[in-house]
Amino acid sequence: MKYFNGFSLSNEEELFNFWLQNKNKYLIAGFSYGSIKALKYVLNSNKRVDKLVLISPAYFNDRNDAFKKTQLIHFKKDTIKYMNTFLKNISSGSEINLTKYVKIGTIKELEELLTFKWKLKDLKKIAENGTKIEVVLGENDKIINSKEALVFFEQVATVYFIKNANHILKEVKND
Repeated sequence: MKYFNGFSLSNEEELFNFWLQNKNKYLIAGFSYGSIKALKYVLNSNKRVDKLVLISPAYFNDRNDAFKKTQLIHFKKDTIKYMNTFLKNISSGSEINLTKYVKIGTIKELEELLTFKWKLKDLKKIAENGTKIEVVLGENDKIINSKEALVFFEQVATVYFIKNANHILKEVKND
């Protein structure tokens, strides 16, 4: 299995063991920003890939340029404050501590994440090559609009829409 990390994260793969149970050398997976990297890897590889798993893919096709520009401005202005808010939002409603997974990303990575355009034709090409595509989304995701992502990805993938789960697919506690 080849796994691609989320933005500003490292070694968080263990958080998604349930979705990556059947690890084998023909499985490619990525979380959030890592989903973009996983997609690009599969598109540009001539190696056998049986399954592509996109966990909470960084889907911002529905966001306008002003939103994206604002994110970049805030990251440049105060990276630590931006990262603290980001970590709070990806784990929103859960009690998980993500500190051990933090690896501060770059402005270039954030820009790629925000401006990447998911294209149905790319996903269809992968599927037509015999690769099964699975997408896992959390209903209570504070990073992406998971309902918009669901509508997009269900056109070509098996989509698991986890009720009451956040961006890292942990249950949101209702107090």
